[in-house]
Amino acid sequence: MRSDKENVIVNKTLDFSEAIVGFCEELERRKKYVVSHQLLKCGTSIGANVFEAQNAESKADFIHKMKISAKEATETKYWLMLCNRCGSYPYEEQIMNQLNEIIRILSSIIATSKANA
Repeated sequence: MRSDKENVIVNKTLDFSEAIVGFCEELERRKKYVVSHQLLKCGTSIGANVFEAQNAESKADFIHKMKISAKEATETKYWLMLCNRCGSYPYEEQIMNQLNEIIRILSSIIATSKANA
């Protein structure tokens, strides 16, 4: 499933992981350890699964890994929404915008891959 072309979803999820690490460091500075830990795990897992999918053993394996990425993205969205609702937590709209774009791309990749399976 690898391509020599620039891989947009790999790059976007890597950029997002970098942003999440920085955001979680801010959460840690504010002693919001539980949310930081949860957000760091699911937020970086999106890109890790996308990256792993690039060497999938089959089309079905590729779709499965992309679905896991989509599920991790949904969980990440939950934790970011919680940060937004809690007044004592930081929140960055740009991170949510990045995530929403990633979710749209993942949905498209999954749908296209299923249609071409």
